[in-house]
Amino acid sequence: MDEVTRGARCLVLCPDIRTLSYDLDAKDRLAEAEGLALAIGVIIAHSTILPVRQMQPNTLFGSGQVTNIATLCEQHECELVIVDGALSPIQQRNLEDRLKRKVIDRTGLILEIFGERAATAEGRLQVELAHLDYQQSRLVRSWTHLERQRGGFGFLGGPGETQIEADRRMIRQRMGRLRRELEQVRKTRQLHRARRGRAPWPVIALVGYTNAGKSTLFNYLTGADVMAEDLLFATLDPTMRAVSLPGVEKAILSDTVGFISDLPTQLVAAFRATLEEVTGADIICHVRDMANPAHAAQKKQVVEILAELGVVDAETGHSDIPILEIWNKADLLDDDRAAELLEAAVGQDAVVVSALSGGGLEQFESRIAEILTEKASEVTVTLPVADGRRIAWLHAHGEVIADEDAGEGEKGPLRRMIVRLNPKEMGQYTTL
Repeated sequence: MDEVTRGARCLVLCPDIRTLSYDLDAKDRLAEAEGLALAIGVIIAHSTILPVRQMQPNTLFGSGQVTNIATLCEQHECELVIVDGALSPIQQRNLEDRLKRKVIDRTGLILEIFGERAATAEGRLQVELAHLDYQQSRLVRSWTHLERQRGGFGFLGGPGETQIEADRRMIRQRMGRLRRELEQVRKTRQLHRARRGRAPWPVIALVGYTNAGKSTLFNYLTGADVMAEDLLFATLDPTMRAVSLPGVEKAILSDTVGFISDLPTQLVAAFRATLEEVTGADIICHVRDMANPAHAAQKKQVVEILAELGVVDAETGHSDIPILEIWNKADLLDDDRAAELLEAAVGQDAVVVSALSGGGLEQFESRIAEILTEKASEVTVTLPVADGRRIAWLHAHGEVIADEDAGEGEKGPLRRMIVRLNPKEMGQYTTL
């Protein structure tokens, strides 16, 4: 975000277009737009919902509405106008000309947030690619003096390459380089996932709508200090930490970027490498903000993105990876509503928690451990006492039910062990 915009007074507009259908109602969409605006550090001077009967191709809003918007900007001394919707390059330019102020749409706003928050080299690559993809369609011809030398021979040649064409060519070249670098990142991530797949530790991925409390839950369980604030997109880059669970010596907990409705298509593609961490998880924990009135619509958005990633079947809703719902922010609910949730969670695969206070997290950990060990089966293993490496491995990674003498063998005394191992652990044991 440039210095002119950060800290600026802004007007937030939520177009309610009659011909479009929305998952969230207008009030919830306006609240979300305000949250996005606050996430880039601007001051919301005024916000409003604008009904749009028919979209105008040149400005989106009708001429009377544009005049009213200009009046609101004057009344509230706004330097910036944020439109919670997609604006075409022409609409954005025309609105800026009419309002004499900087105008950004929802895509541009989210890109600004992502650009400010990306912490890792991979995150910055993804943001730059998405920003260039968005920006290349917004290069408009404004100055004829930016034309290069005339082309052709004599006086018959037309103008040569314009500055805009040169900029577009440079953007395409830069995007090509970024895509190659991100492809390399994707391959590196695949190698890391394959290495973790050979490791004995299961991976638990936290997913959910932005600001659902994933990072707060992550910090509570792992003792980490990942940024966790009442702010949209507080976490962008995936973070992993080891945790211990009842009956599970070690597991890897992964915190991922939050989802949001109408995520710009550029970002869905650019952040696919980050979200691919979810596809390699042993369990997906869908963290939901049950204090938010729009939690059902938010769940729908998350499931749709999981379907895009191939984790969930779009038609049946079935997933090969177990999905456990974490109904978070119970501390913000009144006693009656909290009691209703606790009763409803019994009939569904869900756990009611408060990541902030720690309420319900013991039940959450126990449920995770149950899922991880429910496919485990008992195996009987007879080993020489001298084979300390395998005996120690079984004690560390399995649940040893019995460990007794088994007489003498060719290589000395034997031990007979009955151990519970899940299929993944059994496969790892056979490779020792």
